[in-house]
Amino acid sequence: MKIGILSDSHTKTKLHKEAIEHLLSLGVEYLLHAGDIMLEEHLKMLEETGLPYACVYGNNDTELISLHGKYNIFQEPYYFQLEDLKVKMMHLPYYMSADSDLIVSGHTHIFEASLLNDTLFINPGEVCAREKPLSECAMVIVENNTFEVEHYFRKLTQNEWTKRKIEF
Repeated sequence: MKIGILSDSHTKTKLHKEAIEHLLSLGVEYLLHAGDIMLEEHLKMLEETGLPYACVYGNNDTELISLHGKYNIFQEPYYFQLEDLKVKMMHLPYYMSADSDLIVSGHTHIFEASLLNDTLFINPGEVCAREKPLSECAMVIVENNTFEVEHYFRKLTQNEWTKRKIEF
C-alpha cells in the first residue's frame, strides 16, 4: 500500500498542485493532508484525484469549517482505517500516543519519521516552503507489516524532486 502525505500547503496553490501531481506519479493509492490546507481549491484538488483522501483541520483552517461534510476534512485527532492499518491524523502534534499503526501530524513544517513499538510517526514537512526554501511531501509504503518512508523535497528553483529513503 502506498500512502501520499502532505501538510501545511497554506495559500501556495501551485506548490500544493505540484506535490499532489508528484505523489500521483509515484502511484500512491491514498492521500492524507495533515492540516493548514486553507483553501477550498486545495480540497477540490485532492477530491479530483479520484483517490481516497482524508484531511484534518489545521490551526489556520477556520475558513474551511463551513465546508464540513462537503469534503473529507475532520477534526483532530482523526482515527480511521486504511485497509488493515489503523491511522491517527492530526495537525498539532498534541496527540502523539502510540495508539495506532500510523500517526500523521503537521504544523511544525519539519519532516520527521520515527518508529516506536511498531508505530510509525511521520510529519511530511511543509508543502508551502514558508520556513525554508523547500517544498516537501512524503510517501509511506506499507508491505508485509513493515514501513518504508520516502521523503521528497525540492528547491523552488528546481523542477526535480530529491528523494530520501528511510526503511524501518
